[in-house]
Amino acid sequence: MRFPTLATAPGFGAPSDPILAAAFWTGIAALLLTLLLGLQIVRLRISLRARERRRARTLARWRPLLNAAIVGDGPQELPRLLASERLHFIKLWVHLQSSLRGEAGAALNAIARRMGLDAEARAMLGRRARTERLLAALMLGHLGDREAWPQLLRLAGLDDPTLSLTALWALVRIDPEAAAEYLTPLFVEREDWAMSHVAGILQQAGTPVAAVLAGMLPRLNPDRLPRALRIAEALRVELPAATLAGALANDAVAVVTAALRIVNTPLLQGQVRALLAHADWQVRVQAAKALGRIGDRGDVERLADLLADREWWVRYRAAQALAALPWLKRADLDALHASLEDRYAADMLAQVVAEQDAANAKQETPAGPAMEGA
Repeated sequence: MRFPTLATAPGFGAPSDPILAAAFWTGIAALLLTLLLGLQIVRLRISLRARERRRARTLARWRPLLNAAIVGDGPQELPRLLASERLHFIKLWVHLQSSLRGEAGAALNAIARRMGLDAEARAMLGRRARTERLLAALMLGHLGDREAWPQLLRLAGLDDPTLSLTALWALVRIDPEAAAEYLTPLFVEREDWAMSHVAGILQQAGTPVAAVLAGMLPRLNPDRLPRALRIAEALRVELPAATLAGALANDAVAVVTAALRIVNTPLLQGQVRALLAHADWQVRVQAAKALGRIGDRGDVERLADLLADREWWVRYRAAQALAALPWLKRADLDALHASLEDRYAADMLAQVVAEQDAANAKQETPAGPAMEGA
């Protein structure tokens, strides 16, 4: 006697019509995929909760010990670091280290070395996991681990901006002088690295970077000169006057404007004055700003002439430069304003003087008494 199966039972078989059959099996597949997705979500939530519990246990176990070491009361014997605690411990260590300086940071370094984490971090640099390599680079930078130099150099050459910049930061922490020789040309070439990050990394290597930049600029291609000069501006490094003079004589507008941004010596007054008549308004803007920094009394008339420039930004920066000259007092500015025959020039100088007055009033206004009950 044959019993009906699910496929042959009335109402359970696939429809005989091809279109209905396709719809039937599509529905079955969608149901199975939904069940699998639900199971995956449950699995991920369970995994996440387990990871959070491990993290909480790690912090509860190790934070008091690290805090004690920071205040100079570290334990003589350290407990064994479990494999499941390794990444959470390194994250905690890096977080604490990034906010410390001096002896407190040295105490954390000593604990990391006692636990063999310097060797562990060097091993992590060669692994595939991106998070592990980032943490390892941060730890080795704080440790000043010279043994990791070759590995960090390889990591710095990767296309991944975050990984490469973190490795570069570690290299600067380990040896600023040696890092400047290698990193400065790299920073000039890599347009994908944000200037703010570059400046933050090179800040503690400003002096050697300035020397490297001064040697590089005469040999750089014109398309790389603007970025090199922007690095010098971001780091506030002073380049030799002869180096800047060559950049100011360049035919490329981007190079000239970048050089004008960092001109800060009266030795270049002649070149800057000549650029006030440049055909490109962006150059005239930066030349006016530069004269506000390095100009003398004879430049008042030159800047006053720029107040009648056809470009609004040139007029505005010329007025700001005049207001910034230390020997021009308010009475002098008022007299200059009264002597201007061009309406646009007079309006612009009046606007900048009013802005300056408002800024001074805001600085001088004392804070009012606290409201009772506030």
